[in-house]
Amino acid sequence: MIRKFELSQAGMNGGEFVHPVRVYYEDTDAAGLVYYANYLRFAERARTEMTRVLGLEQGKLGQERDLYFVVRRCHADYRAPARLDDLLDIATRITALGGASMEMAQVVRRQAIDLVRLDVRLACINGAGRPVRIPEDVYRVFQGIVDASTRQD
Repeated sequence: MIRKFELSQAGMNGGEFVHPVRVYYEDTDAAGLVYYANYLRFAERARTEMTRVLGLEQGKLGQERDLYFVVRRCHADYRAPARLDDLLDIATRITALGGASMEMAQVVRRQAIDLVRLDVRLACINGAGRPVRIPEDVYRVFQGIVDASTRQD
């Protein structure tokens, strides 16, 4: 069951969800910079928290509905490094929604500086790894975010 939500109550701002991440020693490489693959981990956490805030718990979707969202494609543009103790914001928004997939844009920022930009395509699959349509109730939740992120106020 998906709970109803209001964008203002869900921590969404115009269809964008922002998740804070602190850089720890374990996130860095020998040069003291965030290791490139860890940005993908930060982005995954932000996507997971966004769906949770929207009332869609990924564990429940899998257990109760045999429904999973997996990364099909990810393009990362590394623009500037993050360092130990930096406080980062990972901004996530849905840019397109299909019958069995969605596109997301994510930006890792330190203050107003874009460090990494990610374009991610997620596929909806079942436990057997086969593509499935996004259920109507789940689709409606995501559609509200797509609409909000493309609105011009």
